[in-house]
Formats: sequence, structure tokens, C-alpha cells
Amino acid sequence: MYARCQLTRNEPFTAFVCSPTSSDSNCNWTYLCIGIGTEQQNMSPPPSSGKDSAAARILGSGTSGIAELLIFHPVDTVAKRLMSNKSKVSFSTLSPIIFREHATASIGKRFISLFPGLGYAAGYKVAQRVYKFGGQPWFNDLINKHYKTQFNNTFGERKGKLMMQATAGSLTGIGEVVLLPLDVLKIKRQVNPEAFRGRGVIRIFAEEGLTLYRGWGWTMARNAPGSFALFGASAVTKEYVLGVQDYSKATWGQNFIASVSGAVASITVAAPLDVVKTRIQNANFERKVSGVTVVKELLKNEGATAFFKGLTPKILVVGPKLVFSYTLAQSLIPLFAQYV
Repeated sequence: MYARCQLTRNEPFTAFVCSPTSSDSNCNWTYLCIGIGTEQQNMSPPPSSGKDSAAARILGSGTSGIAELLIFHPVDTVAKRLMSNKSKVSFSTLSPIIFREHATASIGKRFISLFPGLGYAAGYKVAQRVYKFGGQPWFNDLINKHYKTQFNNTFGERKGKLMMQATAGSLTGIGEVVLLPLDVLKIKRQVNPEAFRGRGVIRIFAEEGLTLYRGWGWTMARNAPGSFALFGASAVTKEYVLGVQDYSKATWGQNFIASVSGAVASITVAAPLDVVKTRIQNANFERKVSGVTVVKELLKNEGATAFFKGLTPKILVVGPKLVFSYTLAQSLIPLFAQYV
């Protein structure tokens, strides 16, 4: 029989197993406790630094991007085609808008037709999720290190923490513009495949050059408030609704609820600029369309409500895509951090 005891001395051990035959009430650690105490110390995991490693962030966010792509690429195609459509949508025109020339084909062919540009989508989506979900914590660490005092003095400690999360998200969204060419190619493949004219990706990059960054200003204008809302609303939900103090220790269910709030807020806030960005990007390469022109034509021909065209289906079908990937990334990053 053995008894567990706690030493109050300044030895580098906290718990020992001692022989009950010892008459010392504090356990005579010189006989048996040294060996066992040392073994227990060596078997203990190293203390956590409180921050996830870069490798864990890349692995967690990259895995979420791959899973999202395999499940939700057809949904994204439908949403992009609805947003790019300039005519009135009715039940009779819905099929031609979504399936294009395959509207009267078999169910199998119609489903396959929703996977155009899968190669571009794979490159873009994985890179985007790695950057967005892996990069936002990096920006947050940077803000915490250099500007935490300013945020706390301005907003208070609790709200300052939320504002740093949201601001880090906004900065991440702005920087996401570097991935714009892949997004442009993905969208054109989904809604305007004639623009490729049989050219491969290398040839397109060589011939089009900076044209692939068309709409970069509108993209940044959309991403900044959209990402601010995504990470900000998620942080508010965890902090005030769910009572989570350490976000990295949130359960899968808590991450899911917070992701729903963030996704709905992000999609709604970014919707008007997203419509403008999509219409700029899906035009033919040789046709230069400015955002101002798109806005003027949209207001003239379709009215102000067109800025929110496709918002409801996007929340219903694209929202789950963002919720899925964001929830998965938030859950996988701490998991991978235990091993890398």
C-alpha cells in the first residue's frame, strides 16, 4: 500500500508516493519518493505557451479548406451564377441560370456541371483558408504584442480583446487580395468559361498579367468589413453569449454557434460589395469594367435592392460552407497544436 502526499519543501517535485511505514507525517522522501517523484516529473507534458504553433494553424486551416472544397464547391457555383445573372429569376428560368447548357441534361450531368474550375478552386480555397484562418491569429498576436495597451485604454479590457480579434480579421481580409488571380480564374470558370478560349493557366497568367487583379480595390473594400464582422461577431458570441474566456479551449459546439453568428454577419455586411466584385471579375478579360460603372448600371437597371441579390440563398447555402470551414479550423488548430 502506498499513500500520496504533498511536500511543502522547495524541492522540484510537487507530488510523491511514499511508504506508509514511514513515521514522518510529511513522508520520508529520502527513501522512496525521490525516484518516483523524478519519474512523474519526466512523464508530465510540457506547459502550454497559450499560443498555437504556425504548423498547427497551417494544418488545421488547410484541412478545413480541403474538406470545404469537396463538399461545397457546387454550392459556390450556384451562388456565383445567381449573383452574375442580370435578368429576373423565376421558377422557369432557374434551371437555365444554374445549369446553363446542361439544363435539360440528365441529373448526373447537371450535377457534374456544377464543378467547373475545380483545379483553380482547389488552389484558391486551400490557400485562402490557410491564410484567413491561420493568418488571423498571427495578426491578433501581433496586435496583442504591440497595441494591446492602446486597445484596452480605448475600449476597456474585455471589449478591447474583442476589437483586437475583429481588427486582426479585417487586416487578414485586406491582405487576402494577393490571392485575387486565383479567385478571378475560379469565378470565370464558374460563370464565364468562354473567356478562357482553350488557354491554360500558365498562358493566362502570362498574357493577362495585372488584369487578373482587376477589382482589387473593391475586393479589399469587401474583405475588410466582411472579415471584421466574421471574427468580431464570433468573438462577441463566445465572450458574451457562451462565456468562453480562452477561445482556443472552446468546444466543438461552442465553435459552431460562434461560427454561425460570424458567418451571417460577414455575408450580410459584405453582400453589396460582393455583388460588385463578382460582376467585375466575371466579365471577359479584354473588357475593362470599373466598379463605378457596375454600380451605376446596377442602380439604373435593377434598383438598389440588387446590391443584396442572392443574399438569402447565399446565407442559406454559402453560409453553411463558411460555418463548416470556420468551425473545423477552430477545432482542428488546437488539436494539431498538441502534436506539432
